[in-house]
Amino acid sequence: MLHPKQLTALNSPATEILYGGAAGGGKSHLLRIAAIVFCAAIAGLQVYLFRRISDDLIRNHVEGPQGFHALLAPWIALNWVKIVEDEIRFWNGSKIYLRHCETEKDRFKYQGAEIHLLLIDELTHFTEVVYRFLRSRVRMAGIELPTQYEGMFPRVICGSNPGNIGHHWVKATFIDSRVPLDMWRAERSSGGMIRQFIPSRLNDNPSIDPDEYSGKLSGLGSPALVKAMLEGDWNVIAGAFFPEFSSEKHICEPFELPKHLTRFRAMDWGSASPTAVAWFAVASDELTSPDGVVIPRGALIQYREWYAAVSPNVGLKWDAERIAEGIRVRDGADTFQYSVLDPSAFKHDGGPSIAERMAAPPHKVNFQPADNTRSRGTGPIGGWDLLRSRLRGDDDGHPMIFWFNTCTESIRTLPALQHDEKKPEDADTDGDDHMPDAIRYGCSSRPWIKPSPTVMPPLSTLKDVTMNRMWKTMPRGGRRV
Repeated sequence: MLHPKQLTALNSPATEILYGGAAGGGKSHLLRIAAIVFCAAIAGLQVYLFRRISDDLIRNHVEGPQGFHALLAPWIALNWVKIVEDEIRFWNGSKIYLRHCETEKDRFKYQGAEIHLLLIDELTHFTEVVYRFLRSRVRMAGIELPTQYEGMFPRVICGSNPGNIGHHWVKATFIDSRVPLDMWRAERSSGGMIRQFIPSRLNDNPSIDPDEYSGKLSGLGSPALVKAMLEGDWNVIAGAFFPEFSSEKHICEPFELPKHLTRFRAMDWGSASPTAVAWFAVASDELTSPDGVVIPRGALIQYREWYAAVSPNVGLKWDAERIAEGIRVRDGADTFQYSVLDPSAFKHDGGPSIAERMAAPPHKVNFQPADNTRSRGTGPIGGWDLLRSRLRGDDDGHPMIFWFNTCTESIRTLPALQHDEKKPEDADTDGDDHMPDAIRYGCSSRPWIKPSPTVMPPLSTLKDVTMNRMWKTMPRGGRRV
């Protein structure tokens, strides 16, 4: 019932497994078979199978010729197994719970669960917050394991393709800096389980015609999506909201920026969710980074960031005054022409607003409300459109926005941003969108170019008094970009 690569995952001594890569590798089938095999072999086992959306769970795992109803039909006929709504009950007391967790707050429904085997289909559809919480429910007591399964439980087996909102954290957790099939013990702060990444490819699944299936995948349209689905390439982000983003084009090594440049901050406020602050400069002339990246006149350069978080998408829960202090510390000696902040921070709720509290002494971090228009359809032109335009660049293809490579959270989260399923012109707000929001506010702030300073010759060298007057009254203003 399983092909060799699936059997590798089923019999692996690892206790936290990611099985995945290309579409058609047999991920969902593996999870169903694992649930059935282990429930039949281990009395009293509690198996939880998750997908993010309830309808997907039923469609992919319960119905159809390879669903639980079909796979368990002989045992159901013998009354050895019963399927009652979203539970599958075995003769020996084992159970498979079919569950979903669409939003992060839904995770609390499983606060008291004792999960012996956690199965997650399409792991990249979940945020890291949800995964960490569900993994914390994985524990086992009082279950007698057959000899061949000792040391293998409790365990987690996940299946996934590249892409979607969880792409980056899944890649960082299971794939980056690791050799496929190698096993290693995760740090205690990351669960302490024995991890393994088992790649699956289309050719690993003899149950399907690879030529026919790859032809269907090639019709997806997006080259990035096709590559990710066909090859299981985790360096390609399928479904990215900003496919224009390129590490080669938009990221450069830090260098000392001219002091006269227009500088400004852009901030997305958060407490339970992260606060994100981006520091920008506007190039008044063409600049070249140490690694040879050419930055055109008028381009934005994000040269600093602060992602105030405990972990991805989890805020520090600091108050406004402490956040203001953190911003001042990171400002250094810089001066700013203006700063923009999420408009929600200006709302009054029985006292001074968040913005007012940050502006108060001793920190005096002053902001003005940012333009919060997200996309076309909610305003004349949205901030995402402005950001996309800068990523694409000028008529010659030169980008008009850049990041120092020290802005690691911006670089992590911006390319991972996904489309909203219900409103494709907007980004998915369930993802880690805090730094991208701050960047969007910066692009919408009407940044302007400061003219390069002109060294004025000593007045004593100017003999013509009329020329002196003309020099003194010469305009020094900049222009919007």
